[in-house]
Amino acid sequence: MASEKEKMQAGEWYTCHDPELFALQDAARAACHAHNTGVPAERGAIGAALAGLFAEMGEGCMIEAPFHCAYGVHIHLGARVYMNAGCTILDTAEVRIGDDTMLGPGVQIYCPTHHKDRAKRVAGLERARPVTIGREVWIAGGAILLPGVTVGDGAIVGAGSVVTRDVAPDTMVLGNPARVRAG
Repeated sequence: MASEKEKMQAGEWYTCHDPELFALQDAARAACHAHNTGVPAERGAIGAALAGLFAEMGEGCMIEAPFHCAYGVHIHLGARVYMNAGCTILDTAEVRIGDDTMLGPGVQIYCPTHHKDRAKRVAGLERARPVTIGREVWIAGGAILLPGVTVGDGAIVGAGSVVTRDVAPDTMVLGNPARVRAG
């Protein structure tokens, strides 16, 4: 029988009320805390404990404090990714961010979706869907990317937008829900 972690990683329904998942979240909290409270000149662009959590990290990445992630182990950063202060990544599934992509302050990336059935939701049932952001993308401040979306290379997501569906390469989306705008 699959563990809750294995179910989560397979995109199946799993319970988030699981000791193994709690332990992984505790490690992520500790790494985020060390990054967020470290002296920038001593910590560097990304705190060592936080960088050690990530599945992959290219050269020249920078994450401003504060930063929060659920697990960290599902985050893949290309080269020269920049995240401004206050970004949150709930990485219950893979989150891939391409080279030379910039996230403005307060950007939120969500992978978990909770069950629609009230009793199952209260029991902690959720499903994880990946989020993929291409190369040379700009996600402006306060934008929210919902589970399962892909943002294509060169796209722009306007400030405060809620991305509910895929964004084609080299397009600009704005609003709630985010819609294509001439740019």
